[in-house]
Amino acid sequence: MLIGILSDTHDRIDAAAAGIDALRAAGAAHYLHCGDVGGEGVLDLLAGLPAAFVWGNTDWDRAGLQRYAETLGIQCFGNLGEIELGGKLIALTHGDDARAVRRVLDGQRHDYLLLGHSHVKSDTCTGTVRVINPGALHRVREKTVATLDTESDLVRFITIPG
Repeated sequence: MLIGILSDTHDRIDAAAAGIDALRAAGAAHYLHCGDVGGEGVLDLLAGLPAAFVWGNTDWDRAGLQRYAETLGIQCFGNLGEIELGGKLIALTHGDDARAVRRVLDGQRHDYLLLGHSHVKSDTCTGTVRVINPGALHRVREKTVATLDTESDLVRFITIPG
């Protein structure tokens, strides 16, 4: 299964749309947003797609965004989520809660930990957990999203123009 990963859109609709379009063109079957969605407009872009997200440290109207996401059929995991896709167990958090990150890494139960927050794309391993940050679509020189192929374990970063 090909998973599209994005983070830190901060309600930048044009960049978020370009990122989602790039993930769709790459063949993403599921979309995971690692927080700092920013507003309803970004959720509108995910409407109709199999998608889920977590809170970021700048997602202020959490109750309103959660209600809105529910009307669109988008799953909100809160601060930390877990999902099984393509036979792999994935933890999803924004990355600003060091204790949540540490719990996932210490537990060594997940195949992947997806996070954002730093606005820096990365792909590392801690023990058996592969930690992937897709980068950001706001306040960065190079805007990026990522795909994760759960069958081949291949991560590919996609640069978004603009």
